[in-house]
Amino acid sequence: MTSSIIKTTAFTLLIGLGACKVSKDTATPQPELPGQFRNVAQTDTASVADLPYKSFFADTTLQRLIDNAIVKNYDMQVALKNIESAQLTLRQAKLGYWPELSLNIAYSHSRPSDNSVNGAFVPQISGHKYVEDYNANVGLSWEADIWGKIRSQKSLALAQYLQTTEARKALQTSVVANVSEGYYNLLMLDAQLAIARKNVALNDSTLQIIHLQFNSGDVTALAVQQAEAQELAAKELVPQLEQSILLQENALSVLAGSLPDKIIRSATLEGTHVHDTLSAGVPAALVSRRPDVRSSELALTAANANVGITKASLYPSLVITAQGGLNSFKASDWFNIPGSLFGIVGGGITQPLFQHKELKTKFELAKVDREKVVIQFRQSVLVAVGEVSNALGRITKLKEQQTVAMARTSTLEQAIVNANSLFRNGMANYLEVITAQSNVLQSELDLASIQKERLSAEVELYRSLGGGWK
Repeated sequence: MTSSIIKTTAFTLLIGLGACKVSKDTATPQPELPGQFRNVAQTDTASVADLPYKSFFADTTLQRLIDNAIVKNYDMQVALKNIESAQLTLRQAKLGYWPELSLNIAYSHSRPSDNSVNGAFVPQISGHKYVEDYNANVGLSWEADIWGKIRSQKSLALAQYLQTTEARKALQTSVVANVSEGYYNLLMLDAQLAIARKNVALNDSTLQIIHLQFNSGDVTALAVQQAEAQELAAKELVPQLEQSILLQENALSVLAGSLPDKIIRSATLEGTHVHDTLSAGVPAALVSRRPDVRSSELALTAANANVGITKASLYPSLVITAQGGLNSFKASDWFNIPGSLFGIVGGGITQPLFQHKELKTKFELAKVDREKVVIQFRQSVLVAVGEVSNALGRITKLKEQQTVAMARTSTLEQAIVNANSLFRNGMANYLEVITAQSNVLQSELDLASIQKERLSAEVELYRSLGGGWK
């Protein structure tokens, strides 16, 4: 009696150890972050990344392109399938504490040798020289989670599932940024194409005047040739820009999961809204807002769980089995209850011996992988802060460049008006006119490029802050 009580108590204590965990988790490191981003005059906890993309981008055409890309983009569709796969794995992991049940129905027919022990007794039992066996049973197998291995498996599955959702968020943020960049590039190319065509018309007007002067003997053939070369240089830009527009439209269509086609747009580069101020918030918020940083944090949870699983494999495992059903060597007695009923209950502890070195190596590798994940998390935070700081710096300096470029363009546009007037009155030569036309063309093209770069810098800030996925 005493022995039975001791065995029962020991068994109960062993089962109770299921809440134990043999490994110690590494906490998420607290990265050293500045109080505010570089190039920010004051700290503001609000961030433009908290805005949905439809609030950040006012252009309805751009909103429609982003909507289509999020729904139809094939990378986004793959990301959603990855989430479905992770959900199935998580559901399976949640069943880890449940026993495994199996149903078995079997029939066997055997004839033992006449010279064997079984052959001598079979005729006496069954009345003939063969043996039939009818068996139907339900089997149960359950492993006690003594060292927390099943709990670690659930934690690993949950972390991997959450990582797939963060991956989808990061991909959506990237899609929003890429579509916006492509759309703004398209508006820039439209503006530059209009500039090139306007310059062609201006050069054509100048060339006609030079032809008249050549016919009257006021200028040489060299003047005509240089004016024609200047006009051809402007004309060459037109097909180049048209080609770039076609390629950009195709790229945007493919990004949105559609066949290459023309993109209808009503907005212009000059008419596109530019934000006067953009709040970046504080660096500490990046850890919870940016999907890639959050994914790195979840990777540490998964690495902790993997360490727990590999270490638990080094320890004994307790498996309890049970089997019960009907068994008979005569078909007529198969359903004879309770005569054909049988039941078996057993339990066993398994300790790995020859595999111990291999399991120990896996455990050490899991710890090394966990240390790598900690480093990668710190790196992801550092990269995030750097990207935001770069975007803020670009916005500030591009704003200054745009102010200077606008003043330069205005001056050159006035200069070309003066040059044409002086040329018609014989107070300036054709070289001065050609130089003025060339300068104003390049200046207007540069201004359009800077305007687009400023919009792109705003998109990059929005993306680097972790916006666009809500």
